[in-house]
Amino acid sequence: MSADNQQERLRTIGWITGFIDGKGCFSISIFRNKTSKLGWQIFPEFAVTQGQKSLLSLEFLRDYFKCGKVFVNRRHDNHRENIYRYCVRSIKDLDQIIIPFFKENRLRTSKANDFDRFVQAFECIKLKDHLSQDGLQKIATICQQMNRLKASKFLESSETICQTQLA
Repeated sequence: MSADNQQERLRTIGWITGFIDGKGCFSISIFRNKTSKLGWQIFPEFAVTQGQKSLLSLEFLRDYFKCGKVFVNRRHDNHRENIYRYCVRSIKDLDQIIIPFFKENRLRTSKANDFDRFVQAFECIKLKDHLSQDGLQKIATICQQMNRLKASKFLESSETICQTQLA
């Protein structure tokens, strides 16, 4: 029986890594927040989005990892099914569950590079680098190389440019 359980566990892990390779996203957003010391907030997140027909797959991930939440994004366009999103945003859960899982069970597509950068930026957050202007710039530079290679609004902001010129 234990050999069967081990085989099923390996199949499950293989399915999860393949599914995340295709549909998952590791991201770290940096957005304005006037209540924070530097006026910017860091927001790390692991997320997977699916249509309502595949909601069970997101619930499976939530139950497997024992963390995160599934949210509904109601559609108001010409699509007939709502979009659901499984998200893990907790620093503790990202650090103790999600990151170790994907370090042990490597992704195989270009998403592996995004994961590696996510971990690099996440380590800076754990070291509280995001509480300084230089640390925010370092994290923003890493994040700019993730996912769609989108320019960081933080790096383009007039305050950041002014701070860089004064340094």
